[in-house]
Amino acid sequence: MVTVGDEKLSEAAQHLMHKWGAYELSFTWMGTKKALTKDQKKDMAERFDADPAWLSGSKKLLDTKDEAWKRVTDAKKAIKEYWESHTLPWPKDGVRLVRREGWSEVQSRMVDLRYALHDAVDSLDNEFQRLIRAAERKMGTVFDRADYPNTVHGLFDVEWEPVNVDPPEYLASEHPELFAAQSARIAARFDEAARMAEEAFCGEFLRLAGDLTDKLAGINDGQPKRLHDANVENLAEFFQKFRRLNIHSSEELDKAIADAEQAMKSPGLFGGTVSRDELKDSAGLRAAVATKLSAAMASIEGMMVNQPRRAINRRQAEK
Repeated sequence: MVTVGDEKLSEAAQHLMHKWGAYELSFTWMGTKKALTKDQKKDMAERFDADPAWLSGSKKLLDTKDEAWKRVTDAKKAIKEYWESHTLPWPKDGVRLVRREGWSEVQSRMVDLRYALHDAVDSLDNEFQRLIRAAERKMGTVFDRADYPNTVHGLFDVEWEPVNVDPPEYLASEHPELFAAQSARIAARFDEAARMAEEAFCGEFLRLAGDLTDKLAGINDGQPKRLHDANVENLAEFFQKFRRLNIHSSEELDKAIADAEQAMKSPGLFGGTVSRDELKDSAGLRAAVATKLSAAMASIEGMMVNQPRRAINRRQAEK
């Protein structure tokens, strides 16, 4: 433990404080709904013999299932998935921690993903008038061309900016008591971030390993549960993520994940992660993998029970 102000800081939290930086991710995004006007709500109320003050409603401006729109939302999804797979949580929505020594790689990839978003927006802009005409046909009298911009350029973007989580330096000399209080609060936040990272790892592993063991058990007992490539690939990707972001907050967690990863090693000549086909073709391999994954899951669940402060609601993790 080290001490910051009056707070004792765990080694994991100290590691986060000195080796990671806080960044805030934000999106600029065009809305796809607009509230009905007073006159439109009045018309709706008359149809249902209702008081307009007791009604609310909105109209859908665009077909969000259209491929042009889906390309934009898929680009946003890709950004969020990459960001979350290369960062750790921080106790404030929108802010996450990035390992400083890996920031250049993350920055480069985020720039590429932003270009991909802009390309998707260009495609949407080319189709925008078509989408407006389609909306006019669907919306009838509630359609209003004034609800739509002439172009969607500038209405979609993504930014990521560093966030200073340290207390202002001038407080140390001018207001030392306030500086000490701010330092203690920040130390507590880093400790909370370490706890959140551990819980996130545990929750994700329990969900992915649980999905796979359920499918393996279904194959063993003859239930019609199909084993998909994704069941194996998602768990393999988790192991890579854990190695990349692990802050070693728990030796027990490290060992359980290492045991689970070893359970997923192929017994073949070239090793590597066991494949879906190998699991399908070998009842013995299915049983062995399921047993070892179950043991790792039990170890993590036991760790959570023994540390109530860090307990995970597995049902929530699976949502």
